[in-house]
Amino acid sequence: MSFPWAKPYEPKAPLMRYLDEKLPLPRLVFNAIGAGYPVPRNLSYMWNFGVLAGFCLVLQIVTGIILAMHYAPNAAVAFNSTEHIMRDVNWGWMLRYAHANGASAFFVVIYLHIFRGFFYGSYKPPREMVWLLGVVIFLLLMATAFMGYVLPWGQMSFWGAKVITGLFGAIPLVGEPLQIWLLGGFAPDNAALNRFFSLHYLLPFVIVGAVILHIWALHIPGSSNPTGVEVKTESDTVPFHPYFTAKDGFGLAVFLLLYCTMLFFLPNALGHPDNYIPANPMATPAHIVPEWYFWPFYAILRAFTVDFILPAKLWGVLAMFASILVWFFLPWLDKSPVRSGHYRPLFRKFFVVLVIDMGFLFWLGGAAAEEPYVMMSQIATAYYFLHFLVILPIISMIERPDPLPFSITEAVLGSDDDKAVLATTPAS
Repeated sequence: MSFPWAKPYEPKAPLMRYLDEKLPLPRLVFNAIGAGYPVPRNLSYMWNFGVLAGFCLVLQIVTGIILAMHYAPNAAVAFNSTEHIMRDVNWGWMLRYAHANGASAFFVVIYLHIFRGFFYGSYKPPREMVWLLGVVIFLLLMATAFMGYVLPWGQMSFWGAKVITGLFGAIPLVGEPLQIWLLGGFAPDNAALNRFFSLHYLLPFVIVGAVILHIWALHIPGSSNPTGVEVKTESDTVPFHPYFTAKDGFGLAVFLLLYCTMLFFLPNALGHPDNYIPANPMATPAHIVPEWYFWPFYAILRAFTVDFILPAKLWGVLAMFASILVWFFLPWLDKSPVRSGHYRPLFRKFFVVLVIDMGFLFWLGGAAAEEPYVMMSQIATAYYFLHFLVILPIISMIERPDPLPFSITEAVLGSDDDKAVLATTPAS
């Protein structure tokens, strides 16, 4: 979106003028995240998660590059090289814990970012492309995290790789050859470990490219806001810097406080103890589970236990992928002209139910594959798909939204009528 009132970039120092003429990187930064980029004045702390996700991505790339200097992607020594990093490399223990807990922090921020988008209708026009690119980033992030979890080559790494790649074997006709092609053999071994290491190193840079496109797409319509009302006048906006750089700075400080607490006091709280045992193809763990951030989709995968036309395993694989792919269609499933959940009373109630349902799926994904957890997974999975495919479209057709403010300024400062009432009210 073009804002005619946006402050133009005017370099004053001779060096900056020369650089702006030859390679206008300062102008690009100024227009992207500086005073040249006006944003709605009513953005809340729920809009901090994009910056926090960017910080997590940089953190993972920096720590990952340093760890790769000491890691050996060979099935015979991968576990020992991980222990070497922990015990012998200067500050290696902190780098490894920072990377492992950074992945968890990244997913916490991303999940909050996505559910903020669900509530405030960030997927609605004119920001469909921003949303679609965001879902692509999430899929890339999941692939990167899975491959990274395999690298320590502990028991859970090995068996997690065997189970997840085994899902491709459920695809008719091409499933088994595809699984062998992915692993480079009939089971996870040296070939698979090398491939996963290479892709785990490469994909973060692919994510960086997708993030650049995501931000580029965002700057065309401009940022959304808690009211869902589009920017109309200059008074509806403020420059991103210094107003929201300060706000993002405070959010980053809170994030770092929580992250450092996990890093220095609870570094293994989110890991599985079996992954500190070297991989053994002859000893199956009693309870195979992926990392916690995959649990809701793992619960959906295990919810299918009966063969119906297709094998239950194939239904589970299809449902697991469909649970994310359905997000691509949200701009067209939810046809309500009102974006923000603040002005959609019926939508708010079902959104709370969706959050509770997602919480159950997180819990059930980490539970044992036995009753009553399987039945509960089936119920939670059924509601998950009902929400997006049935309930949301019906709500968008029958719901009567609350009145919207005329502008962002009115939502922040109140209407002229409210100001008149306040002005004529006698002081007590």
